[in-house]
Amino acid sequence: MVIVQTVLLLVMSNIFMTIAWYAHLKELNHKPWLVAVFVSWGVAFFEYLIQVPANRIGYTELSLGQLKIIQEVITLSVFVPFALFYMNQPLKLDYLWAALCLAGAVYFVFRT
Repeated sequence: MVIVQTVLLLVMSNIFMTIAWYAHLKELNHKPWLVAVFVSWGVAFFEYLIQVPANRIGYTELSLGQLKIIQEVITLSVFVPFALFYMNQPLKLDYLWAALCLAGAVYFVFRT
């Protein structure tokens, strides 16, 4: 149950994080960068409201390294659809290679 809660919260926080980090490139590219900073900080605030509890919950059963690798897998899982569908970026084979590297990281950090 802890892992499921952690993953669901991290997915939600990662959606906010991805929007905070990259949506301004499309939506606010005509505004001064300082405007993008403050808008991104506003979005990131909500990311932190979800991410901090997610990591606290997860840390009750997972190691710090395991939490980090889970976060990286979620980051790529959220980023690729965002890049493809929201930012209209082309699908690259590099995303597959990155996912394979992360699969290896998951294996090594979770093996007993």
